[in-house]
Amino acid sequence: MKKRPRRRSLSGDVSNVQSVDVAAMEEVRVFPLTCAVQNYAWGKIGLDSEVAKLVVGGDPVAVIERDKPYAELWMGAHPKGDAQIKDNRIAQTTLGQWITHYPACLGSKVKDAFQGQLPFLFKVLSVNTALSIQAHPNKELAATLHAQFPEHYPDNNHKPEMAIALTRFQGLCGFRPVDEILGFLQAVPEFHALVGRDAAEELRSSVGDEVRTGRALKKCFTKMMSCEKKVFVDELNELVKRVTQEGAAGKDTSSSNGDLLLRLHSQYPGDIGCFSIYFLNYVVLEPGQAMFLGANEPHAYIYGDCIECMACSDNTVRAGLTRKYIDVNTLCEMLNYKPASASSKIFPCVPDPADPCVTLYDPPVPDFTVMKIQVPASVKDYTVASVDSASILLVIEGDAMATSAAAFSDVTLTRGSVLFVSANESVSLQVTSQSGMTLFRACSLL
Repeated sequence: MKKRPRRRSLSGDVSNVQSVDVAAMEEVRVFPLTCAVQNYAWGKIGLDSEVAKLVVGGDPVAVIERDKPYAELWMGAHPKGDAQIKDNRIAQTTLGQWITHYPACLGSKVKDAFQGQLPFLFKVLSVNTALSIQAHPNKELAATLHAQFPEHYPDNNHKPEMAIALTRFQGLCGFRPVDEILGFLQAVPEFHALVGRDAAEELRSSVGDEVRTGRALKKCFTKMMSCEKKVFVDELNELVKRVTQEGAAGKDTSSSNGDLLLRLHSQYPGDIGCFSIYFLNYVVLEPGQAMFLGANEPHAYIYGDCIECMACSDNTVRAGLTRKYIDVNTLCEMLNYKPASASSKIFPCVPDPADPCVTLYDPPVPDFTVMKIQVPASVKDYTVASVDSASILLVIEGDAMATSAAAFSDVTLTRGSVLFVSANESVSLQVTSQSGMTLFRACSLL
């Protein structure tokens, strides 16, 4: 029988632990992580950020700067933010290194399907100011863009992604129904001026013909996004002035989407992306609701906190509401020009028939599935079931002691704790909080 490393508290002193033989090391397949924080300028500031709150919850000695943005928590093995293994008895210090040494931890199907790589990147986002008008390329386009412009498109993978609201979450997603766009073309002369009379008329006459509508919508959007800068800045300034004056006079500015326009313009003055609100659906997710963003789906996040899971990629094509590199031509060529209602953009979640505590968010891609685990206050002993995939577990609320035959030792879980669980391993939770627990789990269910 293989000798097991002796069990010690993970927060305790491990400097005197005897060297662990390799055979015993291979039995350690569940361990906590310290994850990368991205301080992008659009993030919520200090402890207003859910990201910052989770970081402190998971590590009470972490220092949060009150004037600094805390935008994203990356839980995964992407090279730009590879998680650190939170145990100095493990020689491979990052999750990516661990997976390279022990690829069987992914599960046989996942290992074979994704060439020995963890196929997803799990995140928490705290959005204070709007993220860019953007879309993510499919695999073929991602490979082409990476080969041509590696400085702007850092890897060759596609990036389907899902956002699950933690707080009320606002975003833009997909093209509006045509009648809504036509309504704005009529009510907002500054918007009509950028699209042009011919393109607007082509869109109007295409109603009822799906193929013609797609072509006309592409023409309208491309014409606006490609407009000469002086022209669109003048029109935007005129629109902002008009809406501001109407608002000050007590008039209803909803026909111009006035509140959202002024908000985005205050964040990105003179940016063509401010006009995108007349093309794209404004979607509000309540906590627990989700939206799935497949390849070529135009979107932008506006405000709120969410769980996000995506294919392990950082490829984004941007064209507005950003100070980063923009690529208008690529974006306009690649987009999905299929109008649909805002309500259709809310992705349905389903109860797990095998576990009443689990809700599944299972998108139409193999790279990832997200589970929400809600342990009620009445349940004090709960088992996180094994799946045939490596998974990452994030505690949003509650406290527990986690035990696993595949862990070095018992792990104390609190709000913000992150746990890596190898394929086909279960974790037993002894819940110590009075109000139960809320966790999210990312994995790949092939």
